[in-house]
Parts: sequence; structure tokens; C-alpha cells
Amino acid sequence: MAIHHSAAQGYARNADTYVRGRPEYPDGVDDWLRDALGLGPGTEVLDVGAGTGKFTHRLCSIGARVQAVEPVAAMREAFAKAVPGVPVHPGSAEALPFESASFDALTCAQAFHWFPTRAAVAEFRRVLKPGGVLGLIWNVRDESVDWVAHLTEILRPYEGDTPRYASGAWRKAFPASGFGPLTEVRIPHGHTGPAEQVIVERMLSVSFIAALPDTTRHEVAEAVRAMVARFPALRGRAEVTFPYYTAGYSCVRTDD
Repeated sequence: MAIHHSAAQGYARNADTYVRGRPEYPDGVDDWLRDALGLGPGTEVLDVGAGTGKFTHRLCSIGARVQAVEPVAAMREAFAKAVPGVPVHPGSAEALPFESASFDALTCAQAFHWFPTRAAVAEFRRVLKPGGVLGLIWNVRDESVDWVAHLTEILRPYEGDTPRYASGAWRKAFPASGFGPLTEVRIPHGHTGPAEQVIVERMLSVSFIAALPDTTRHEVAEAVRAMVARFPALRGRAEVTFPYYTAGYSCVRTDD
């Protein structure tokens, strides 16, 4: 399966920015992992599109036995440093390098919008055990906040054909054959730190921005910094909180 050019170029060039700028996941995610996905000590989990391992840490923290798949080599290198005890494999969502019925759960964090095909969902079903659970999760920018909506407008001219969670196109893969209904939870979240990290570097970590030529990326960064200087909620503050909500979706693999 081909990797979209925004992911292949952007994530390959700027894995370090991704690590610094992206938020972690809220504490309530652990309840979702236990209650919706049935995870706990010893459960076998596959993390697909694992990136730099930000979500994989949460899977490990509840005692699951985790393996990961990540198609971008630079991200696998960053993953290996961040989560050295977890095997990370090259591969794609439509051709996973595992035997059938290998896992109790399969997760995609900040990733499923890159490969929202029925072929990928069918492959997920193949590697899940009967009764296993598919979990999809995203940290989503809260655009009901004025300055967050303004950030989206700064980025929009560069978006092109890049797949995004916000488009909702990923939902076309559901309902999915061989899976029960998709259920959703939302958890309030925020990323607190210096504006340069949690806002500027966060925007630079967006795939289609990270893939831009250096001069254009610099222009985007300066536009974001100018926005920070304009909004009273951000201007001159040592720390700011970037508002998100975490959206988690799950569905159960039905029996053959």
C-alpha cells in the first residue's frame, strides 16, 4: 500500500518535531482501553501506524504485550528510541506481517484517516481473534476556541488532498463486515507548555506542513507566532494550554 506523499515526506523529515509538538493522551484513555478494548496485563495488542510511539506508551503502561507497525522509516527510528522494548515492524494496514487471529486488540492512534479502506479493516479483522476489539483514537483540536479556529485557517491553504480526521471521510469504512457497531467516547484534553512548543511546533508537525519546503515552513511558523502575539489569551504568557478533545472509537470482531 502506497504511503500518502504528505506522510511519507512530512513525517520522514520532521519526526523530532512530531515528538515535541504533539500532545500525550489524557488519563481517561486508560479507562477506555480497559473498558472498551478489554486491555490489561498480558493482552496481545497491535498498534498500527504507531508513529513515534506516543500512544504505544499507554498500551504498555497498562501491562499489555504490544507489537507495532509503522511504514515510515524515520518514525520507526524515533519509535525504537522512545519505546525500546516494543518490536516495531515495517508494513501497511492492508498487509500486516502477522498470522491470523494473533491479537486481542488492534489500535490506530492519530492514524486511521491515512488508510480508511475496507481492505484495511478486513486485514484488521484477519489478525484479530474472535471477540477482539478494534480501537481508533485521535487527539482533536477544539476549534470552538477562536484562536484554534484561526490556526486552522492559517494551515488550510496548504492542505491539498491530505486525509484528515476532521473531514469524516474515514467513517465511510463503517459499518464494517465482520465487526459490530462502532461506539464513541470523548474525553476533554489539553496540552500545556510554552507556546513555541505546544502551538508553533504542533502546527509544524502537521503532515502537509512538515512536507513543505523550508522557506514555506518558516513562513507558516512566523504566521503562527504572529497569531500568538495577537490573541490576549496567548500573548506574553510563559505557558498556554492548547485545547483538545480525545475521540475514541471501538468495535468488536464478530465470530466467523
